Amino acid sequence: HHLVLVCGETGSGKTTQLPKIALAMGRGRGNGGGLIGHTQPRRIAASSVAKRIAEELKSPLGDVVGYKVRFQDRLQPGASVKLMTDGILLAETQTDPLLSAYDTLIIDEAHERSLNIDFLLGYLREILPRRPDLKVVVTSATIDADRFAQHFASAKGPAPVLMVSGRLFPVEQLYRPFEESREYDVNDAICDAVDELWRQGRGDVLVFLPGEREIREAAEALRKHHPPGVEVLPLFARLSEQEQNRVFQPHGQPRIVLATNVAETSLTVPGIRYVVDPGLARVKRYSYRNKVEQLQIENISQAAANQRAGRCGRVSNGTCIRLYDEKDYLSRPRFTDPEILRSSLAGVILRMKSLHLGQVEDFPFIEPPPRKAVADGYQLLNELGAVDERNELTPMGHELSKLPLDPRVGRMILEARQRDALSEVLVIASALSGQDVRDRPMEQQQQADEKHKKFDDEKSEFMGYLKLWKWLGESRGGEGEHKLSNRKQEQLLRDNFVNPRRVREWRDIYSQLHTVIAEHGWRLNGAPATYEQVHLSMLAGLLGNIGVKADDDDWYLGARGIKFWRHPGAHLSKKPGRWIVAAELVDTTRLFGRGIAAIEPQWLPGIAGHLIKTQLLEPHWEKKAAEVVALERATLYGIVLYNNKRVNFGRVDAVAAREIFIREALVNGDWETRLPFLAHNQKQIAKVEELEHKSRRQDVLVDDELIYAFYDQQLPADVYSGVTLEKWFREASKADPKLLQLSRDELMRHEAAGVTSNAFPKTIRLGGVDCTATYLHQPGDARDGLTVTVPIYALNQVNEERTDWLVPGMLEAKVTALLKSLHQKPRNRLTPLPEFVAEFVELNAFAQGGLVDVLLKAVKERSQVAVQRNDFKLEQLPAHLFMNLRVVDEHGRQLGQGRNLATLKAELGTQARSAFQALAALKLQGSDDSQKRQDAEVSSAGQRSDDALSRSRERAGVRAAVGEGRTTSNDGQPSRGIKATVVPPTKPAVEATKTYTAWTFGELPELMEIKRGPQTLIGFPALIDKGQHVEIEVFDEPELAAAKHRAGLRRLIALQLKEPLKYLEKNIPDLTQMGVAYMSLGTAEELRDQIIAVALERAFLADPLPVDEFSFKARLEEGRARLNLIAQEVARLAFNVLIEYQGALRKLKDARTAPKEVVDDLQAQLQRLMPKRFVLQTPWSQLQHFPRYLKAITLRLDKLRVDAPRDAKLLSELRPLEQRWSRRVADLKGTTDARVEDFRWQLEELRVSLFAQELRTPQPVSVKRLEKVWAQLQN
Repeated sequence: HHLVLVCGETGSGKTTQLPKIALAMGRGRGNGGGLIGHTQPRRIAASSVAKRIAEELKSPLGDVVGYKVRFQDRLQPGASVKLMTDGILLAETQTDPLLSAYDTLIIDEAHERSLNIDFLLGYLREILPRRPDLKVVVTSATIDADRFAQHFASAKGPAPVLMVSGRLFPVEQLYRPFEESREYDVNDAICDAVDELWRQGRGDVLVFLPGEREIREAAEALRKHHPPGVEVLPLFARLSEQEQNRVFQPHGQPRIVLATNVAETSLTVPGIRYVVDPGLARVKRYSYRNKVEQLQIENISQAAANQRAGRCGRVSNGTCIRLYDEKDYLSRPRFTDPEILRSSLAGVILRMKSLHLGQVEDFPFIEPPPRKAVADGYQLLNELGAVDERNELTPMGHELSKLPLDPRVGRMILEARQRDALSEVLVIASALSGQDVRDRPMEQQQQADEKHKKFDDEKSEFMGYLKLWKWLGESRGGEGEHKLSNRKQEQLLRDNFVNPRRVREWRDIYSQLHTVIAEHGWRLNGAPATYEQVHLSMLAGLLGNIGVKADDDDWYLGARGIKFWRHPGAHLSKKPGRWIVAAELVDTTRLFGRGIAAIEPQWLPGIAGHLIKTQLLEPHWEKKAAEVVALERATLYGIVLYNNKRVNFGRVDAVAAREIFIREALVNGDWETRLPFLAHNQKQIAKVEELEHKSRRQDVLVDDELIYAFYDQQLPADVYSGVTLEKWFREASKADPKLLQLSRDELMRHEAAGVTSNAFPKTIRLGGVDCTATYLHQPGDARDGLTVTVPIYALNQVNEERTDWLVPGMLEAKVTALLKSLHQKPRNRLTPLPEFVAEFVELNAFAQGGLVDVLLKAVKERSQVAVQRNDFKLEQLPAHLFMNLRVVDEHGRQLGQGRNLATLKAELGTQARSAFQALAALKLQGSDDSQKRQDAEVSSAGQRSDDALSRSRERAGVRAAVGEGRTTSNDGQPSRGIKATVVPPTKPAVEATKTYTAWTFGELPELMEIKRGPQTLIGFPALIDKGQHVEIEVFDEPELAAAKHRAGLRRLIALQLKEPLKYLEKNIPDLTQMGVAYMSLGTAEELRDQIIAVALERAFLADPLPVDEFSFKARLEEGRARLNLIAQEVARLAFNVLIEYQGALRKLKDARTAPKEVVDDLQAQLQRLMPKRFVLQTPWSQLQHFPRYLKAITLRLDKLRVDAPRDAKLLSELRPLEQRWSRRVADLKGTTDARVEDFRWQLEELRVSLFAQELRTPQPVSVKRLEKVWAQLQN
């Protein structure tokens, strides 16, 4: 048979005797054949078995029998039997695919079903037909014989199975389950079990434990529990050879051996009489979810439990205590899971690919691995860049497969070769391949940590390994010092809590890796590598282990959504950064990252490009870059590397980029370019849009889709950005200069009839100035309809009647809306409305009179219905049918905007007046008869600087004008204005800013023209009272100018009558008594001045006012005689008013029981009637009624005592009217309105009528009458 299965219990001698039998049969080199290869799962077993067989053959180790394990080769060239780990044989298949060096192979401990064993068994099945001379023996302790026999079945049937008896003595099984608690743990149970066994008689005890830490803890417990005479020995694979050999040496005192599952089958510990089995082992399992291999403590299988029990029946009857119950034992799986069912298959797949063994799915494994494990293997290889999308080896994969290393380590070394970091990465990779050389004994943790601090790095444990390696090199001595002896160096290492054996192992792994490098002819880097070079190399093999720190917690987000934590024993002097990579992820109490280093996320795209998934989001046009840009988001295994990276979308998706480019840059015009077609097209579109706004129709311009289609048809497919279009246009436009230009016809759906420059002028004359008009059709917008830009200096001269007419093109719409607001009866008589509207517009001159008044007249004539002005419901009209006035300063900045002229004047009137007066910069010029009239010239307010303004003031002249004429506005319609000239005065010219105490300034015109470039403004000169003199100023409003001029004239008259006024001041009748009555308002002198001012007003300032020196002097002579009489009349009236005022005040003070609202009402009335300057401020005609108004207050208070409810009822009727009046006064913001002022005196008469009817009123007055008056005033 080519292959035989030997199934023998532990201790049957199969491991040591089978090679000897093969030698005896004539196999092996000594007999002229090939090697007898003998594989073991562990290095400790390979070396110890080789020594044992050499002893039995009485030959030196290496001569006939030798061994080769990782980093150790004890085999002479002529040796026949080669003990080795299964991994070594597997590695040899790379260089010797048919294993021609061997004529016999013994695969021992096949029941362990490690990955290497399964791979070897499948491989051997593949090559046996091609190696008929090769003999194979597969041995096992608890082999599932049938499965193996079927696996190696040939034409002759299943492979033969030889059963060999092993154990010589019976073993008694005792079950001693225990319940773990804080007071009693597994170590207490072990101590109790040993005590129970030794009660039967002394003998060596073998205790199975899962790992080193558990062994150390149990050893400590047993040493405390037992007298010094008992020897407690650990046994595990990582012990030094010397320590392992102690187990096999003869001894006198009782011994307790604490072993991992290495002692289950691989090693037979001599002299064992008792076994204690807690039933646990540390098993490596691959987590498909987290993509990590986890060392977990698990319950062992029945087969493993039997193996353990079998260890104590070799020298005498044995006893095995199981620290669990029989039910638990029977519920366990029969066999241990093969490693292939719990491993990552990346290395296996890589090796199979390089050996051309076909697909891993088709390989003859005894038990094929789960599909998920295969997929994960491929995934790791993909992560390392070793396979492509079709799972075929890449050039990187071929290189990796040549390295007899873990694929991750191999990938790091290949990257380090590229990045000049081989020296450092060999050190780090060799450190990661073994166990950490730093010891941290339980009882000396703090001291160990202190000693280890010098090796810690701030950011990277990998750099810590380099520091440690450097220290190890320096600690040997040299460079002038004597080199330390091995013993001294080992002592130094121990003093620093560094394990000498593990250091040797590290150096062995390093030299092994170095050998691989040397074999490939790669050179180590001379200069030290940078942090980035080292970590990029490490990253190449650890991309699945990157992590990014959670914002508000200690965990890191790893690949595929897993969370892991920094290992508490991490050798770092500071916390690592936000982005890290871990050498491994280990799942114990939680998932920990070990071997941590800080990395930069920007390194990843360069090294993980084949794994990074990118998404392009929000492709959009960017005007500045003149290209379509998308925002790129990159993820690696679900971790976001970066967001919003700007990418040229045209290079990714030219078709989509072209569409966005055409729509945004060309159709919407969002691009600044010198190419002529775009400006031409935008100009044409703006013209058509202007037609739309004027005609208030949105169907003139073709829609964007048609404009898009025009460009789409003309532009080639590879034009998708500003650069590509400019490049194409330069060549293409040589043949057609009008390339890409749209005509007006192409842009219009139909002609916009009626939209002419007459109907919709670009400028409108308001306040004597041509103002820019713009049109917008956008309901809801503040500028919807017609917007006229008015310079601030012209605001006060804007005529509300003109604004009502809008422009000729909008008049029909406004008239129609006004007519529709009428009630049905008159409206019905005007039908059909369109015809009436057309007729009205044709027959009535544009902008002549108030629009509502003109329309009211036409409606009355046609309908014969007594329509009132307030029947037109202006509030029902849409906003666009009222002119929107935009007021700007000389720099064009907007100061205010609105459709209510009165409100704008109230808000900005004072500012407007100041601007006007600055513009006028008045100089009055006179000359003799021959002097020519000069035009007033004022430089443009919008363009002048302060210097220019002062120069213009020096140049400004006057054109005097009286009488009426007409001017024509820019919209072609006549408008009312004043333009006439008079003979200039004969007096010499006098400056406006000069002060006057007599009429020495020639004739003062009623109004004047001021030129501002091509524009002509009307100004109103007035004398201004400055106390001891008067000055001349020009105003923009006739009402204000008139009021100021009266006060100025009064002062000029007073200056001419100094002596008569002195006499008058001393002889005002009853001034002392009046002063007492006036005391609550002011002083007697203030009252006297008011009386004199009113006397002067009535004596000298009757209309028309004097306009020149002659008429002024004539008026002086006229009034002089009657001044005293008038003054006495004014004083008498003032005295009467004050007497009634004092009576009303006393009455109000006495009315303590009056309701608060009555008291408040009366106090408000008194404040209105009796301000400090009531004599001067109140029109003379109204002042005469004051005694009656005040008397009415006294009578009201008398009646209040008798009938308070009546007063309350009358007050409730009066109050709504007063509130409306108060609101209107507030809205006017200081500007005067004669109708509102008249209404105020009608309210005073209503008070007399309601509360003191017996005093009577000059005209009938009632609440109803006043409501009608208010309604008319409103409209």
